[in-house]
Amino acid sequence: MVLDFSTLPLAFQFTSPGPVLVDIGPISIRWYGLLIATAVLIGVSLSQYLAKRRNVNPELLSDLSIWLVIGAIPAARLYYVLFQWSEYSQHPERIIAIWQGGIAIHGAILGGILAAVIFAKLKQVSFWQLADLVAPSLILGQAIGRWGNFFNSEAFGRPTNLPWKLYIPLEHRPAELANFEYFHPTFLYESLWNLMVFALLITLFFRGLSGKPRLRLGTLFLVYLATYSLGRLWIEGFRIDSLMLGPLRIAQVVSFTGIILGLAGLAWLYLRKRPLPDVVSQPMIGDRE
Repeated sequence: MVLDFSTLPLAFQFTSPGPVLVDIGPISIRWYGLLIATAVLIGVSLSQYLAKRRNVNPELLSDLSIWLVIGAIPAARLYYVLFQWSEYSQHPERIIAIWQGGIAIHGAILGGILAAVIFAKLKQVSFWQLADLVAPSLILGQAIGRWGNFFNSEAFGRPTNLPWKLYIPLEHRPAELANFEYFHPTFLYESLWNLMVFALLITLFFRGLSGKPRLRLGTLFLVYLATYSLGRLWIEGFRIDSLMLGPLRIAQVVSFTGIILGLAGLAWLYLRKRPLPDVVSQPMIGDRE
């Protein structure tokens, strides 16, 4: 039986006002850029606050944030462009047009991890402590950043008639789906999932501070890795614009790998009761074993 939701009130119908927030002379301020900047500012403030609660110098997180931006944003764009090379090779001038959208969060995560490992090695501090302090900010930033897809009318799902459907303008629809107006708002699904993961991480963080139970270094980041990946694995199945490698959706392959790594790391910490390998041997102030 096919359910028909067309007669229900459209209280949850989403329609983008467009990618540009405001034009100031020749300069256009885009929603996408504003959301990324907002996510970074909130993330830095939150990670500094969490650092204070763990008796870690908050300035260390401020310095790390610069490294993360430098590592994550170019990597996110490069990751996307590489898997869309057939398109960008025909229009190389668009490769740097990041303000038009087209960044991959998995690329950002990989770039950010590499930057954090290098930073931790240079500063001789624990990578896992840094990762735990950044994880809640990271998932909150992802929840905010996903709304950039809404304003750009991109990264949407299959056609749907559900009451929470997303209207996509004709010029943004794939040619084979031009006759469909409404699609799954996958940006909303992922944003809400990320907020739930954020709530879980914050709850674990403050319960860990009480010492019952004590959180081992790396716990928050591993929980982030497993839970975010679980949601992305599911949500990616709705997408019609997935980056592909042959018949495989790249995001699902990476997400499945993230789930395995996250669960394996947690098993290492709590079943084998051994610390995770780190880039330094000595712990930071505030470490909890």
